[in-house]
Amino acid sequence: MSKQYDPITLEIIQNSLQAAADEMFAAMRRTAISAIIYEVLDMGTGITDRHGEIAGSGAGIPAFVGVLDKTVKQIISKFDQPGDIEPGDVFLANDPYNGGVTHLNDMVLVMPVFAGGEENKAEIVAWTANIAHWNDVGGMVPGSLSPEATEIFQEGMIFPGVKLIQRGEPIRPVFDILAANCRMPDFMTGDLWAGIASVRVGERRILEIVEKYGKDVFLYALDDYMDFGEQVSVNAIGKLPKGVYSLAEEQDSGQVYKVTVTITDDEFIIDLRDNPEQDPGPFNMSRDEVLVACQMAFKSVTSPDRLANGGTFRPMKVLTQKGTVFDPTFPAPVGLYYEITVRVTDLVLRCLAQEMPERIPAGGFASVCGTLFGGIHPDTGRPYAVIEPEIGGWGGSARKDGNPGQFCPLHGETYNCPAEVAEARYGVTVDYLSFHDEEGGAGLHRGGKGVRIDYRIRSDNAWLTAAYTRSKVRPYPLEGGQEGSPNHIIIRRANGEIEDHSVIAGMTLNTDDVIQIMTGTGAGWGDPKKRDRALVREDLKNGYITPAQAREQYGLVD
Repeated sequence: MSKQYDPITLEIIQNSLQAAADEMFAAMRRTAISAIIYEVLDMGTGITDRHGEIAGSGAGIPAFVGVLDKTVKQIISKFDQPGDIEPGDVFLANDPYNGGVTHLNDMVLVMPVFAGGEENKAEIVAWTANIAHWNDVGGMVPGSLSPEATEIFQEGMIFPGVKLIQRGEPIRPVFDILAANCRMPDFMTGDLWAGIASVRVGERRILEIVEKYGKDVFLYALDDYMDFGEQVSVNAIGKLPKGVYSLAEEQDSGQVYKVTVTITDDEFIIDLRDNPEQDPGPFNMSRDEVLVACQMAFKSVTSPDRLANGGTFRPMKVLTQKGTVFDPTFPAPVGLYYEITVRVTDLVLRCLAQEMPERIPAGGFASVCGTLFGGIHPDTGRPYAVIEPEIGGWGGSARKDGNPGQFCPLHGETYNCPAEVAEARYGVTVDYLSFHDEEGGAGLHRGGKGVRIDYRIRSDNAWLTAAYTRSKVRPYPLEGGQEGSPNHIIIRRANGEIEDHSVIAGMTLNTDDVIQIMTGTGAGWGDPKKRDRALVREDLKNGYITPAQAREQYGLVD
């Protein structure tokens, strides 16, 4: 554009979009019915420009915010005829192969925002969007996720970008299909309307901004914001060491994942083409989700403290090969995509850590540790289904110890579900919640502690599904530190039997069986023998290490 506008006005508009996205997030959180949304905050909200480039985002999961622009672009591409998109429309998508990006449980709602005069002359100036995990969307098992799925049809109902609301009015057959294919239709309906309320709040706020400053100024502000985001990234790339870096890392499955990262003066290229064929089960991720995983790694090493919008990622390129685990062919299942997302982000960071140990921390527990269990609530007689990401330890860095008891980078600003809520809503008893003492993570700067959580089942014929990575291949240390501890689940049966797992598919549990979750402690950075003695004593006093670990790993003898 040739016109120039007051930069202060442009910045006000840009910050107003951020505030609008935050308000969308608050509206969804306060009206959702499922604890995975209103307590854990397993959701994301955002606003895109008219072309689908992210312009403002609410709190929540970074990997979810990264989905929204891709979904909007798919809707724009699919509904490309005059009259296909009208004021008041809301669209629904969850198909990883057609704009849904993640897996079928994650439902995306998007809404166009029309402005600029009479209705027949109005045009789209922006889009509002949100995404949230639904407890159940049909499929072969309760909760819709199973390590045994062999095709996406077994993982639930598929919506490849459909119109849900037309000109403000619900399309009832679509609502009926949703309810008829869900094991918990009341939860589904409540969460759906929470999402609709969220995108409508965003539309209202955007229209207020456009009315105040004018359509032309608004559109220019968004274009200017994208250009600024690109320039921030280009400047950051210019400060990175230039070269070609490669890494091959064995996975828990025995497969080897490979990456090559090329950094030039103005480009950041991630090559994932030389990787295993797509998994016969659900350990795959869509091409769009690979972009999200790479965006998280890219942002971490370039400008983590600055803005993120559509322009931010213009200098990044990602190469994949069709038919591989990172770019599967339909109808490959992708239900457990999130573990592969974490693996890709971690793969890129570990590759660069070889050259940038001062900038990148040692490996963390780096797993969503998604834990699904359910059954019949012993007090209400109603079915319940739970999916919880778990908290664990991050790796130490050149500057400080790793964070204990946090979610992996994919999950960002989420929360663990309080024990009181879990007991009330899920029909289980939380027997234990604390950091654990498993070996791992010693260093000049030690890894953050992993946690132990014990859920006691209170009814017969409950079920459990889980898939943890970083179970066999533990978090990697840097600069002489020690590797972290593994992610795993211990099943303590009521009869005294004990089992140890990292992948579980629909295991039957009965009254007084205990699910003992053990998440990894992050790896250490630097030689533990060089850790300040005062800090070692403080760790010992606070229970972060045992007396034996203080002696054997840190050499504390007094």
